[in-house]
Amino acid sequence: MSDRFVKPGNQEHGWNDPPQFSYGLQKDSGGLKRNLLNKRVHAPQFTDSGSDMQSPAVAKLTPPRGMNPPPMDSSTQPSVCPKTPSDGKIVVELQTEPSIEDVQEPLYGALNVCRHTVKKQICDDVERPLKLFEDMWRSGKLSPLVKHRMHRLSQDLKSKKWDAADEIHRGLMVDHVAEVSQWMVGVKRLIAEARSLNPEQVISCTHPGS
Repeated sequence: MSDRFVKPGNQEHGWNDPPQFSYGLQKDSGGLKRNLLNKRVHAPQFTDSGSDMQSPAVAKLTPPRGMNPPPMDSSTQPSVCPKTPSDGKIVVELQTEPSIEDVQEPLYGALNVCRHTVKKQICDDVERPLKLFEDMWRSGKLSPLVKHRMHRLSQDLKSKKWDAADEIHRGLMVDHVAEVSQWMVGVKRLIAEARSLNPEQVISCTHPGS
């Protein structure tokens, strides 16, 4: 304890009596300050109307009692942009369904040319899926989109656009696997075999009757 908080000696006590501390000196000098942990928190005050007084911070977050948010107009619905094809040609193509003959002619034309150089077993393995493809087409088990994409594939095969035909084949396997998985393996093999033909043989592929 600092000596400045000790009172001057009392003449009535002996020399070895403990010193007497001055509370007034400690209070005036700010010594021995402690945090008051038992400070009472005041309860919310009530007005005459019975509503509790809120602090400014709470009042900004909480809307006044009795005021509801404005109702939404039921006639105003979220606008949804209609999905329209980016190319009007797609709509025309879907309205006009191609014939199975137009699709099968280039496919079988390429297969007949492949028979001159490709093993018979491989060609037979290609022909069986093509027949299944035709049966599913005629029995109505193929969607219009699959039919149109197969028509484009056959035309690309006829025009020797191997990459384009192979791209359509991969797209059909991804987008319509349930419809094409049973026979698309034959189309894939046909594209690979036709790609490997000599240029002279490819020319006859576009004219199977020659």
